[in-house]
Amino acid sequence: MDAMPKWAEIVLVPVISLILAGVLSALVILAIGESPSAAAWLMIEGTLLRSSGWGYMLYYTTNFIFTGLAVSVAFHARLFNIGGEGQAMVGGLGVSLVCLYLPFPHWAMALPVALAGGALFGALWAAVPAYLQAARGSHVVITTIMFNFIAAALLNYMLVNVLRPDGSMDPSSSAFPEGTHLPTFNDMAAALGFERMFRAAPANVSFFAALIACAGIWLLIWRTRLGYEIRAHGHSESAAAYAGISSFRIIVIAMLISGGLAGAMAINNVMGEAERLVLNAVEGAGFIGIAVALMGRSHPFGVLLAALLFGFLYQGGAELALWTKIPRELIVVIQALVILFTGALDNMVRMPLEKLFAARSRGGGASARPVPAGREVHSDAGGEG
Repeated sequence: MDAMPKWAEIVLVPVISLILAGVLSALVILAIGESPSAAAWLMIEGTLLRSSGWGYMLYYTTNFIFTGLAVSVAFHARLFNIGGEGQAMVGGLGVSLVCLYLPFPHWAMALPVALAGGALFGALWAAVPAYLQAARGSHVVITTIMFNFIAAALLNYMLVNVLRPDGSMDPSSSAFPEGTHLPTFNDMAAALGFERMFRAAPANVSFFAALIACAGIWLLIWRTRLGYEIRAHGHSESAAAYAGISSFRIIVIAMLISGGLAGAMAINNVMGEAERLVLNAVEGAGFIGIAVALMGRSHPFGVLLAALLFGFLYQGGAELALWTKIPRELIVVIQALVILFTGALDNMVRMPLEKLFAARSRGGGASARPVPAGREVHSDAGGEG
């Protein structure tokens, strides 16, 4: 069977999956007595037509870009890293230690160091599952799940027993010093003369760091020797080994990069938004990254688009929960439907499209097939006679 065109793979399959998820979501909203069109308009108006809505959407998008890229890099090596949640938690610990214990006169100096701290801690948290997969054959799915729970316990211990200020009952660290505070979109807009454009929205300069990460991962995967080796290993481990590519090395490196990207997310939610380390700062972004990577086809540009979509769903869902009788749990159901159709039920859309394009290809090939010269002359002679 002929493969689908690249544009259909990248655009058509996700769009049809989204349409199916939207139709089913509309039926669910209709079943509880609400108007699907009114709900859709409220999501659009509250997210895309308000500057504060844009600010929140881009804040969520930043988190999902980092975790989506993390899952994507592992996917290219045929590794399913679902430990992004724990790696982002530990990355937050690395960012907080940098911000609390290193003096910085300006955020521009603090940001790259904090980014490196979060990435280092996230990579180290992914190192043990990587080694167990590469050396012992312990499946990375199982070990990364386990490390999510260990990371939650470690973070809880550090906040309660080490980083919590004396006299405080709140399980959180001290507030970060002024020199580490990242400028928000509202701050940047005010500097350009647009006062309170994004108001209290938490989007900040780490969004641009996420865009740089997209470009960097694209260069790494498609323009470097290491990226070629990662993709070769992912396509066929035996063929890669025959070519002299070390499976142990690729597994470890891919997981370290993946964990580092998940840990780097903490510059947004810990350093940029909370300006201190708190419990549940990740808010499920590590798991959403799996859906983002699946929907984005593990390509950085696709990850960016998918992260924007899920940022829209998160902010739009908050608007629905605030201004309608639609319960917050139903918003989670709508998000789950998007994940279901773009991930688990991907083949339900893909396989009919493959058959359709294969049939069109066969039909086009038959009509375009040249007629043998001898038969053409015979046909013309018969017509003339």
